Amino acid sequence: MTTGGMREFLETGVIDAGRMRAVEENAIALGYSSLSMMESAGRAIADAVLARDPARVLVLCGRGNNGGDGMVAARYLQHLEAVDVVYPDCGSMTPAAAAQASLLRHCSVALHPIRCAADVDRLGRLFDETDIIVDALLGTGASGAVREPLATLVARTNASGVPVVAVDIPTPGIRASRVISFHRPKVEGADVVDIGIPLEAEVYTGPGDLTLVPARESGAHKGAGGEVLVVGGGPYQGAPYIAALGALRAGADIVRIASPAYIPMPDLIYERLEGRAITNDHLETILGLVDRADAVVCGMGLGKESHDVVLAIAGAAEKAVFDADALAHPLPAAKETIYTPHAGEFARMTGTEPPTDLVARGRCVKAAATVGTILLKGPVDVVSDGRTVRFNRTGTPAMTTGGTGDLLAGVAGALLCHLPAFEAACIAAYANGRAGMRASEERGNGMLATDMPDYIPQELFRRGAPE
Repeated sequence: MTTGGMREFLETGVIDAGRMRAVEENAIALGYSSLSMMESAGRAIADAVLARDPARVLVLCGRGNNGGDGMVAARYLQHLEAVDVVYPDCGSMTPAAAAQASLLRHCSVALHPIRCAADVDRLGRLFDETDIIVDALLGTGASGAVREPLATLVARTNASGVPVVAVDIPTPGIRASRVISFHRPKVEGADVVDIGIPLEAEVYTGPGDLTLVPARESGAHKGAGGEVLVVGGGPYQGAPYIAALGALRAGADIVRIASPAYIPMPDLIYERLEGRAITNDHLETILGLVDRADAVVCGMGLGKESHDVVLAIAGAAEKAVFDADALAHPLPAAKETIYTPHAGEFARMTGTEPPTDLVARGRCVKAAATVGTILLKGPVDVVSDGRTVRFNRTGTPAMTTGGTGDLLAGVAGALLCHLPAFEAACIAAYANGRAGMRASEERGNGMLATDMPDYIPQELFRRGAPE
C-alpha cells in the first residue's frame, strides 16, 4: 500500500509548538534534514516578500531556527537594492541557524549584530528606509513578554508603519500584516506553505514523539514520576508483574500490584488480595488504592470472574489503562481511558473484526473510539481517540511471545500519569516496539517479554536519536 492512502489521517487546523517539534523530528529521522526544511521555509518567505515588489528589506532574526528561516530568506533576496539583517550577538545559535548565518557572510546583505537597546536605536534609519520587515525573531518557541534588545526591535517595528511578514507566528507585541506558517498554521489566520515534510512524519509515530515526554525537574521529589496501581492476576500470575515492570521502567516512581498472586520483586509494592481470584470482597482495599494512584492499569491475567470489580475501578479512577480480560462488556471507562486490545479483543469489545487493510483499519479504530483512546496492537499498531489516528510500526515478529502486551499496558500507564491518553498511547506503542526490536537483536525468536523492560528507558528517554 502506498502512503498516499494515508492522507485522510493528516491532522488539520492549528498545531501547537510541541506537536510541530515532534513532526519535524520525525521528518529528520526519515531523512529530511533541518537544513532542508529551513531552505524550503526561507524560500517561501522570500517569495512572499518579493510579491510586494520591495527595493529595501529589513530582516529581524533570532538565534533559533526561526531566525535561520529569516536568514535563508535574506539570501534569496540579496539581489534587491538593500537587504539588512539584524540579529542578537549574544548567546549561541542553533546549529542550523549558525550555518545560515555563516552563509550570509558571503552574500550581498548587510549584517547588524546587536547586544542592547542602544544598538537597535543606532539602526533607526533601517526602520525608516525599509519597504518591508520580516519578523523571524522568536517563532513558536515564544512565550511571555520579550526582553531587550528584542523589546526595542518590536517597538521600532510597530512604529515603522511598513508591512510586516511574520515567520510562523508573530513575535509577541509585533503587529504583523501577514503570517506565513509552514506545514500547518501555528495561529489562526496564517497563510500555510507546504515545505515538503513527509506524510509519514505526522501519521506515524517516531523519535520526535519522545520530545513530548516531560523532563524530570531537577528538584523533583519521590513520587514526582507518578504512582501506578496494577490490578490483575489470579488465573495467570506473571502478567500483572510484567505490566508493573513496564510502568517502573517507563518512569513511574511508585508501582503497586493488587493481586492474589505474589511474585517477590523488591522494586514493586505488593498489596495482597486473599483467595484465588479478585472479587467484590476486595473492593474496599482496591478502591482505597485507586484513590491514591495517578493511573490504574487493569486486566492482565485477571480471568473472566472479576468484571464487576473492573467496572467499579473504572468508576473511581481518574486515569486508567484497560487490557486483556478487562476488555469485556459492559466496557469499563474511567474519566480518561486507554484500551490496548489485540485483534481478537477488539472484536470482543466492538463486535467488529478489524480489517487487514491499514487505511480501513484506521477508519475502523477511529469509529470505535467513542469513550476513550484505543491502541489496537498488531504488526502495525493503530491508535485513535475518535478524532485523530496515528500508526506505529516499531516492533518485531519476536514480540508474539506472551507478556509483551502486558508490558505495553504498563508503559502506557506510566505515561498516562503525565500525558493525555492519546499521546501516552502513541509513545507507549513506539517505545515498547523499539524495546522489542532491541531485545530481539540479542535473543531472536527466543526473546521473552522480561527481556524487554531494560530497554524501555533507553528508548523512551532519549532525545532526537535516529530510528
